[in-house]
Amino acid sequence: MARLPRAVFDGLPHLVQLRGPSREPLFLDAEDLRGAHALLREAVVLHRLALHGWCFLPDRVELLLTPPTAEALSRAMQTFARRHAAAYNRRHDRAGSLWAGRYRAAVIDPGAWMLACLLRIDGAGPAEPAGFPEFGAWMSSRAHHLGSVGEGLLSDPPAYWALGNTPFEREARYRALLAQPLPASQAESIEAALRGGWALGPAGFLARLGEQAERPLQPRPRGRPARQPVDSGSSS
Repeated sequence: MARLPRAVFDGLPHLVQLRGPSREPLFLDAEDLRGAHALLREAVVLHRLALHGWCFLPDRVELLLTPPTAEALSRAMQTFARRHAAAYNRRHDRAGSLWAGRYRAAVIDPGAWMLACLLRIDGAGPAEPAGFPEFGAWMSSRAHHLGSVGEGLLSDPPAYWALGNTPFEREARYRALLAQPLPASQAESIEAALRGGWALGPAGFLARLGEQAERPLQPRPRGRPARQPVDSGSSS
């Protein structure tokens, strides 16, 4: 089956995932993480994307961002991926590709689904994984959203602002949401959207995007199409 082109829409949020090789981490130490964060900042600023959330994990990078154009998203991801791989290979005397295939992207409704994706990113792992205490400082944007560390690179989405009228209210509400795991149905839908490049949102949002898209935005129903009822009336 031919690979579908990415469905990227100007001015809408997207959840993006870059995956590393199965047996080799993307980051070996805090210096790798600091360098990757700086390179992410450069790519986002250079291509004028709004970054809402990010996390660096041993096997993947996940970002929630809004590109001004589809081309800007592609160029930003290429810039970041290429420069991080070059820096990593140089530091660790390594050669070859660092990434497993092309990046994944799913367009997201700016409302409840965007908040769910942000919670996925900020809840991606423990604050300080055992044996690598500095990893937590670079693995998630959660510190910014909980008010403990300001991150000038981040742009809080409307769904986050809607959590309360004051910073304290927003942070408290977000902390409560982050303390609970995402509902299994939401987590599965997000994962499936990343794998297939599907859109996430309510029916109206999907219908509007479907009119603009040049490819399916939702997986086709499994199984054979339902049989149409036979007209039992007689014609004369």
